[in-house]
Amino acid sequence: MRTSRRGFLRAAAAGAVGLSAGRRARGAETASGRPNIILFVSDDHGVEDSGAYGDRVVRTPNIDRLAAQGMRFTLAFAASPLCSPSRCVLETGLMPFRNGGHKFGTPIRRGVRTMPMYFKALGYHTVHIGKFHHAPNRQFPYDTVIRSENRAPGFIAGYKGSKPLLLLVCSHHPHTPWPKNTLYDPSKVTLPPNFVDTPTTRRQRCEYYMEVTAADSLLGRVLDAVAKRGWTSNTLMLYTSDQGSNWPFAKWCLYDAGIRVPLIVRWPDKVKPGSVTNAMVSLVDLLPTFLAAAGAEPAKGLDGRSVLPVLRGTAQSHRDAVFAAHTGNDNGGPGIANHCPMRTVRTATHKYILNLHPERTFTTHITGCRPGSPHHLPFWGTWVAKAKTDKQAARIVHDYMHRPKEELYDLTGDPYERNNLAGDAACANVLKSLQKRLTQWRKQQRDPTLAK
Repeated sequence: MRTSRRGFLRAAAAGAVGLSAGRRARGAETASGRPNIILFVSDDHGVEDSGAYGDRVVRTPNIDRLAAQGMRFTLAFAASPLCSPSRCVLETGLMPFRNGGHKFGTPIRRGVRTMPMYFKALGYHTVHIGKFHHAPNRQFPYDTVIRSENRAPGFIAGYKGSKPLLLLVCSHHPHTPWPKNTLYDPSKVTLPPNFVDTPTTRRQRCEYYMEVTAADSLLGRVLDAVAKRGWTSNTLMLYTSDQGSNWPFAKWCLYDAGIRVPLIVRWPDKVKPGSVTNAMVSLVDLLPTFLAAAGAEPAKGLDGRSVLPVLRGTAQSHRDAVFAAHTGNDNGGPGIANHCPMRTVRTATHKYILNLHPERTFTTHITGCRPGSPHHLPFWGTWVAKAKTDKQAARIVHDYMHRPKEELYDLTGDPYERNNLAGDAACANVLKSLQKRLTQWRKQQRDPTLAK
């Protein structure tokens, strides 16, 4: 990972001032003594695309500020590379098949408890601001629902209740459509090695960065509102994304670019400022972590486990593997079908992916949205055109649209998952071990495709 130490130190200095001001401000403690909990969720933000995670071009002063004030996770993972299934996991503490909302837009099962249910019972005022992307509504009974994410700072400034807050701020940024670039120099952008380098790719990368900066700006306004209210010292503040960015090999894919997410946690006097952890965690762990932070007894039957020991520095590890699943979605026309289900298990060193329908061509909104759609991404056409004469571009386009039944990657030397080792005899034991582990997990989760 690429980290600008100078920029990080500047953020740390600014963060120290902000924390000090927050501690001096009156009214910092909630009446119940329980912390406020604020979770900021961006939409389609790639894990490496901020200063805190090493990008030296994109401007994210507020994400960087939060990282300087709290703990940055290097190995945090979504349970799905698609927005609504990922958010259902986050809000239920149950993995996709157990909560039922494993396909885009599908409702969770009747009777499944959700974050607002748990926290209303604990005496919290529960608030959801911004993108409300889970169903059915009745099973997410927040006390306050505000659709516009830009109203979050004002809500914090004007909240007059005595109850502690559970507040989710769900930004639409940096989801497509992306705005015209006015900030970034395309020649300065460093593209991942599995991208095809074209002028259009660089231009659209800058447009994506514009949206990342927009998400960062909203986060900054939320942080400032919290500080102004004097809540900083008694607020558990988190930043994450629902899954990876809307680029090839990321969103809709089980590669790390699709499921590995930023996760930054600030909790003054409990979480060491400027700390970094390699503990492997899943977004399914957030609900039980919040419950533990509120002093509640662990909820029974959840897939998630509290990461509070990691946050407090009493544990250095959390999971030895994470799992994720992708079923697909139906909200697309010809060429966008996205019916290529897949499952994965990921350890600290290896990734195994099982593609359930390798005979199908992998198509998404990236490959299929036509000109005129607000989500059309013209860079893809330039990749296809370049692939006609460039062997490396041809391989990248082919690998995105055609998946083998099994994929195995050694992440220590191949972080972008380009060298499939599933057929390598030297890796047979690793492959067999991860095959077995994934099958056991699918049985435990009652994966509906297991017998098919």
